[in-house]
Amino acid sequence: MSLTLFLQQIINGISLGSLYALIAIGYTMVYGILRLINFAHGDLLMVAAYVAIYGISLLSLPWYLAFPFAIIVTGVIGILLDRVAYRPLRGAPRISLLISAIGASFLMENLALVLIGGVAQPFPRPAFFSHVIDVGNLHILVLTIYSPIITLLLVLGLLFIVFRTKTGKAMRAASLDFEATRLMGINLDRIIAITFLLGSSLAAAGGLMWAMKYPQINPFMGVLPGLKAFIAAVVGGIGNIVGAVLGGFLLGLCEILIVALLPDLAEYRDAFAFLILIVVLLFKPTGIMGEPLAS
Repeated sequence: MSLTLFLQQIINGISLGSLYALIAIGYTMVYGILRLINFAHGDLLMVAAYVAIYGISLLSLPWYLAFPFAIIVTGVIGILLDRVAYRPLRGAPRISLLISAIGASFLMENLALVLIGGVAQPFPRPAFFSHVIDVGNLHILVLTIYSPIITLLLVLGLLFIVFRTKTGKAMRAASLDFEATRLMGINLDRIIAITFLLGSSLAAAGGLMWAMKYPQINPFMGVLPGLKAFIAAVVGGIGNIVGAVLGGFLLGLCEILIVALLPDLAEYRDAFAFLILIVVLLFKPTGIMGEPLAS
């Protein structure tokens, strides 16, 4: 492989990893507080993509208004998801919450299938993200450069909220001791709702960039990216925001480089992601930056 091609693949891997990182943060935030794997989280990508495309086509919004609108709507849907599917089961066994999450995922996918149909739709990529930059023999889509930059800016904003605000302090307290946080007078339902709002909004941002990167959307488009983002969260250390970001970038790089270095195995790129999950669970189940949880 030439140096130019190698650099091209590294850039592509970082870009893909940034999308996994954005989605993985939502998994890790919810798990950090509720110890819940929110399997409906990946479907929020699909919701954001459809809200954006109908905001552009039906409401005649320009993309720079349709995209924030989609992120806000998806964040609100994340809050409703918690309110309807998870809050009533707060005191139930964790398996009940897990089953509810799986049911919510199937409901969102099939509701979209009934309302919108199963035919894939093209997603409009704004001209702002469509330019190609030529650097020597490298040909880089502007979106490929913007994706990790946007991801890092959003992650820095999230870290500011988590470590520099009272709400963030309450989130961290809840992740350490749920019941003690409640006894201190903190409104846990409100804190959890904000957690879902932030995680869902980041997933929406990742979903919009995913839809521009692979400009075709359907009701099941969030399933595989959601599962891979979950793998990224586990690899980085689920419950750790920085770990989720690190896991996302590592998974993106591994996936792209495997295809580049072993082109005959390109059709097994998804299988390699799940193989990485199995290896991590076998040898370091807490992930790169995760800490053992008290039993």
